[in-house]
Amino acid sequence: MEQKTNYGAESIQVLKGLDAPRRRPSMYIGDTGQRGLHHLVYEVLDNSIDESLAGYCTHIKVIVHQDGSITVEDNGRGIPVDIHPEEKKSALEVVMTILHAGGKFDKKSYQVSGGLHGVGISVVNALSKLLIVQVKRDGKIHQQAYARGIKTSEVEVIGETKETGTIVKFYPDEEIFPETEFKYDILVGRLKELAFLNKNLKIEILDERNSKTETFQYEGGIKSFVESLNLGRTALHPVIYFDTEKEKIQVEISMQYNNSYVEVTHSFVNMIHTIEGGTHEEGWRTALTRVVNDYIKKNKITDIKLTGEDAREGLTTVISVRVPEPQFEGQTKTKLGNSEVKGLVSSIVYDKLGTFFEENPSVAKLIVQKIVDAAKSREAARKARELTRRKSALESGSLPGKLADCQERDPSKSEIFIVEGDSAAGTAVGGRDRKNQAILPLWGKMLNVEKARIDKIFGNDKLQPLILSLGCGIGEEFNVDKLRYHKIVIMSDADTDGHHIATLLLTFFYRYMRPLIEKGYVYIAMPPLFKIKKGKDEIYVYNEAERDKVLDQIGRDGVAIQRYKGLGEMNAEQLWETTLDPERRYMKQITIDDAAVADQMFSILMGEEVGPRRDFIFEHANEVRNLDV
Repeated sequence: MEQKTNYGAESIQVLKGLDAPRRRPSMYIGDTGQRGLHHLVYEVLDNSIDESLAGYCTHIKVIVHQDGSITVEDNGRGIPVDIHPEEKKSALEVVMTILHAGGKFDKKSYQVSGGLHGVGISVVNALSKLLIVQVKRDGKIHQQAYARGIKTSEVEVIGETKETGTIVKFYPDEEIFPETEFKYDILVGRLKELAFLNKNLKIEILDERNSKTETFQYEGGIKSFVESLNLGRTALHPVIYFDTEKEKIQVEISMQYNNSYVEVTHSFVNMIHTIEGGTHEEGWRTALTRVVNDYIKKNKITDIKLTGEDAREGLTTVISVRVPEPQFEGQTKTKLGNSEVKGLVSSIVYDKLGTFFEENPSVAKLIVQKIVDAAKSREAARKARELTRRKSALESGSLPGKLADCQERDPSKSEIFIVEGDSAAGTAVGGRDRKNQAILPLWGKMLNVEKARIDKIFGNDKLQPLILSLGCGIGEEFNVDKLRYHKIVIMSDADTDGHHIATLLLTFFYRYMRPLIEKGYVYIAMPPLFKIKKGKDEIYVYNEAERDKVLDQIGRDGVAIQRYKGLGEMNAEQLWETTLDPERRYMKQITIDDAAVADQMFSILMGEEVGPRRDFIFEHANEVRNLDV
């Protein structure tokens, strides 16, 4: 039957004002989960940072209030409040209510600027149930209020002041965000990062919910950033640093080799973390490899042809470029696309690093020797990889014999549980749903990949079955599209050894298979700590507080409490009920909200240096409940 439709001009819907971000918030802030919620704060912060970049703001303060709101305050010039010549209303109202309005487009107010894509503060306004903005300038305090992007008052003078700056207080809208609670640790990660990137800028945070407060200010800027990232590792030399401006593009790079075998690179464009890299990273990588190869050739050190990966092994680098007209690939600016930046960065790095090598021959020799060792290790890894392939070809279906695989072949429907010890694995095999749940047992102490080169990882009898089971390869051959399971669940005991094994596995995934975490495929199972039995009723609880709460419901008379020291103490049915059954289990998804914080945490927890690890554990001992990377 023919369906009749009328599709004319009247069918075209025009979203006016701030309707678009309210209708499609994910287009503007990425998502409406925790990431998007905190992105609101970053958008307000970006305006303050732009004032700092322009030389007017020296102090930013963030306050998390008990009522769920948040305030961002700066001592910049303050958003203009005079009447806009075209819009015939206060410039403050224009900035707060019109998309793509701001002082960032004519390049007179700001030579470079951050922000998402010229829509920042107005989108925050649209997605807040209430927003109050105060501007201190021209001796007066101006104020205007909004509800879901619509003004509820005119711009009015509420007092006098000798200060300048902007104060934005907003309440995220529950109609947009399912969860509106700001996380202190997530905010601290970004604030600390911004303080590193803006030398001497003072950034404070106060959490009124628990009276936590911290201040970040770094005289060394990104030099201090690299030193912070290398905590827990042994640095091989002082930080190499240069800051140069060429063709209105400022290039600031800080780098330091350490005794680990892991490359850590964080790049930024106008304070925005370009997690996918881009032309600025490409220029730096090209020049680094060229400088090292030139040095080796000139000094006749070895005949081995080095690769870029060899040159970056054990190198921690922060790259910060400021570009007047950045072109970003993707909606949320994670990759720089400006082609001219690659050649510019490359020439600066080649010149500055080459000069550093000439002026510091002892450091250059130390660095080059480490790189040559990396090249030899890569060759050993290639042989180990071939051995791994030959071994796997002899095994049934190229999968390790210890793997109890599932019947499902669609990765999006398949789960693999990495279980500590044979007895717990046996119980898990008995309790699982064999249709879509695979079980892989691990036993004994795993390799700490933070202290091992890749050739050792290929040959390791604990990691080899895991690499083969996942099917996506490792190192140069890693391909996330070949992953056999889209839920990788670490299932270890809730004791010290269990937590250590879980941390070793997370370190391995983070360093060598990071896309698994980035795509949300890695989980930690949370088996219960107690079983409470009263009469015929059985209740599983996950911590002491929950246990005490249940006992205050049901009373303590005639109650039997069993504490599980390990997974092996459960029978197959209990393990299914508590840890394997998708309807009832509790699992923690591992996310990377802040790669720099995660990098630092892993290097401290798994690195060589005892002091920083001890300090970290003591500092966070009372906070740890569930580890969320």
